Amino acid sequence: MITKEALQFLEDLIANNNTDWMHANKKRYENYKKDYHNYITNLLSELKPLDKSLEPLEVKNCTFRINRDIRFSKDKSPYKTNMGVWFTQNKFRKNSPGYYIHYEKGNSFIAGGVWCPEPEELKKIRKEIAFFHDDLETIVNDKTFKKEYKDLTRDENNMLKKAPKDFDPNHPAIEFLKLKSFTASEKIDDQLFLNKDFSKIATQKLIVLKPLNDFLNRALETED
Repeated sequence: MITKEALQFLEDLIANNNTDWMHANKKRYENYKKDYHNYITNLLSELKPLDKSLEPLEVKNCTFRINRDIRFSKDKSPYKTNMGVWFTQNKFRKNSPGYYIHYEKGNSFIAGGVWCPEPEELKKIRKEIAFFHDDLETIVNDKTFKKEYKDLTRDENNMLKKAPKDFDPNHPAIEFLKLKSFTASEKIDDQLFLNKDFSKIATQKLIVLKPLNDFLNRALETED
């Protein structure tokens, strides 16, 4: 679980997103950061026994900076008002498959997979799907996967309108091949983060995504 104080800090930050307020509340931020790291430690202790690829991860590999990159953004608010945690299956690869937990008031969710792979990575994943789409179909049609996530994320921002270059429009897995990201997500109630069993509950939901992550990892590690 995360503490009420940590979530209250984020809520107060929404209304006071400026450096003066942050400097005046430095002690609160330090306490928030400590709670954030303890929260990740508890999640890692639950996840690692179920996915051995996460064993090398430390807390520092799973955090996000609270500072926003505002260089190219119209929104010049300097700080993030959400809390994200990323558990990657390979901390040495830039875009390795993994698990994600996101707290944001009114928009909290859990997710996993690979988001926006680089062109060469995308090519590898599509090649794996083209040859082994039965494996992917088995994963997304699994009863537990369906119950938690229903399907891979499909929206107009995540899909090509036509078949990708060099792929047959009539390929049996064409709807998978059109994807630009390979993720699944589920919205969760903000209050769940305060549940004393949150780490166990979240882990049971996230680990459902392990077969998807393993499939994507296999694709990325296969040499042409």
